Amino acid sequence: MSSILITGGSGFIGRHFCHQAEQLGHQLSVLTRNPEAAAARLPASARLIQGLEKLEADYVPDVIINLAGEPLAAGRWTQRRKQRFYDSRINLTDRLYEFFAERNRTHNRKPSLVISGSAIGYYGPSHNPVDEHSSAVDGFSHQLCKTWEQSAKRFETLGSRVCYLRTGIVLGEEGALARMLPPFKMALGGPIGSGEQGMSWIHIDDMVGAIMHCINNPQISGAVNATAPKPVSNAQFSASLGAVLNRPAVLPMPGFMVKLLFGEMGEELLLQGQYVLPNKLLASDYLFQYSDLEKALQQIIAV
Repeated sequence: MSSILITGGSGFIGRHFCHQAEQLGHQLSVLTRNPEAAAARLPASARLIQGLEKLEADYVPDVIINLAGEPLAAGRWTQRRKQRFYDSRINLTDRLYEFFAERNRTHNRKPSLVISGSAIGYYGPSHNPVDEHSSAVDGFSHQLCKTWEQSAKRFETLGSRVCYLRTGIVLGEEGALARMLPPFKMALGGPIGSGEQGMSWIHIDDMVGAIMHCINNPQISGAVNATAPKPVSNAQFSASLGAVLNRPAVLPMPGFMVKLLFGEMGEELLLQGQYVLPNKLLASDYLFQYSDLEKALQQIIAV
């Protein structure tokens, strides 16, 4: 089994991945700023480190999974928060590269694989389906993801295989769905703006499955869309969530209200969208556990 160094390991995706990886026998090292909080969420076998300098002098993992990053949807995008988005993503990725580039120079060993976080915001808004080969529309989300991917790409100079996980809306007991549930349970949910914007989603089990698939399939590299094969519109998502909860979902949030409350963040993350297809996963024979939205929601809400 592989030795894996993971950043963002105590987050929503990271926590699920770590528990699955432990069951499969992988050796986990988790870079974390708060070991006590991380220990409460992660397998007991995971080694928790507060800084790269705490690693043994000759330690080089087989796989680096870089998921750390300041949440984008937690509030308005002030200039200070935008800088934190960059610092928590690009600066950390640069530090990882520089640390292991030095290890490669001194020990002639490199990570075999680097899986670096990204997001479907890379593509910018689009009403037409996009895949890993599609061009992008410029905007803050695109620039952030593009710069993050360029930072991770430097590992290729060491001879590492690099995958960029362009992640959609991850559905599970945490994250976006958890924030949607309270108003929908009170029959106060509904479409946002026109409701026509795409929502490219993925069940947390398939999110972990996609990461494992990248580890186990050496032919996969570059951009990988971590989304289910059937994206839906925001209106369709709202209707499906209402149906699973047996609640009406007809109260829209007007676009002007989203812009007023959330500014640029609301415009890019809530009013704009993408219909993203996971063609690279499908072409490499990944079998989705959840390709139907209502079945995915039923499984999560029944837990």
